[in-house]
Amino acid sequence: MEGDLQVVVGQNLRRVRLQMGFSQESFGEHVGWHRTFVGAVERGERNLTLRTVERLADHLDVHVLALLFDGVATFRPVELDGTTGPAVTFSADQPS
Repeated sequence: MEGDLQVVVGQNLRRVRLQMGFSQESFGEHVGWHRTFVGAVERGERNLTLRTVERLADHLDVHVLALLFDGVATFRPVELDGTTGPAVTFSADQPS
């Protein structure tokens, strides 16, 4: 269906944003967007370029697939090479 990926990206953005403790307003300030634009993206009302999705993933410090994956993505900090960073695991199960 047309626009499905926009909705997926929006839902995933909201999930990650909330898990990281950002409000729409504070996240908007973090990435240079207005709060209402963040909301429109999360509702799937804005068509983002792939480059913009990559930049969002960079700002959130998650893999770009965490925003594009249509399933359950779980975000947790992991230690790699003595540094702690975010990790993502994917499951094909749909969110409940």
